[in-house]
Amino acid sequence: MPPKLTSSMLYLDDVNVSFDGFKAINGLSLILEPGEMRAIIGPNGAGKTTMMDIITGKTKPDIGEVYFNGNIDVTKHDESAIATMGIGRKFQKPTVFENHTVEDNLLLAMSGTQTIKSMLFGSRSKNEQENIDQILATTRLTARRNDQAASLSHGQKQWLEIGMLLAQDPKLLLVDEPVAGMTDAETDETARLLREIARNHAVIVVEHDMDFVRNLDVKVTCLHEGSVLAEGSLDVVSNDQRVIDVYLGR
Repeated sequence: MPPKLTSSMLYLDDVNVSFDGFKAINGLSLILEPGEMRAIIGPNGAGKTTMMDIITGKTKPDIGEVYFNGNIDVTKHDESAIATMGIGRKFQKPTVFENHTVEDNLLLAMSGTQTIKSMLFGSRSKNEQENIDQILATTRLTARRNDQAASLSHGQKQWLEIGMLLAQDPKLLLVDEPVAGMTDAETDETARLLREIARNHAVIVVEHDMDFVRNLDVKVTCLHEGSVLAEGSLDVVSNDQRVIDVYLGR
């Protein structure tokens, strides 16, 4: 094993995936360091979703290496095992338990090996309660803790689902288009929220909103046709003529 694997949170090297002859991922290589937040951009069909499917074990690569947290070979584990190891994924459309309170949603996400009944109606340890309080504060939902999730705005539901990921104590969060459908104020607040989360977690954000990506102020990777087209600051990437031609210029 190359020594650099022991220091990276996520390591992809020469990953390839084909579906019925179509090469969705083509020689993709990417390294994410512990505590790093990375923005992934690119046109539709660039391979962003397939990349996340590979990282979470939903799709197995035809060839290539995928390591998580230094030395865990992701290709040898299924989705549930990978989630347990510390990779959390948030899809574009929020999925919350709308008939439960905000706090109960977090408790359900935190339940782990406990039964739903014991988690919702049993006593909570001091650490569990402090964790819930911290997640509510991070996701700007402290004042809504006893409200049903159905009553939240679209943006607040997105924050709640991010909170549900945090309740599972992941090392790496994959967040897909978190600000789609949000107001400008919610979009700005989401950037601040994710920057706070990135103090203690590695985060990959897939997003099309370039103003939001600029607000994140992180390294950007642009994918095209299943491989890395450009990488660097948003200014560097957005001024790359290849990126302008295939994505930003459209």
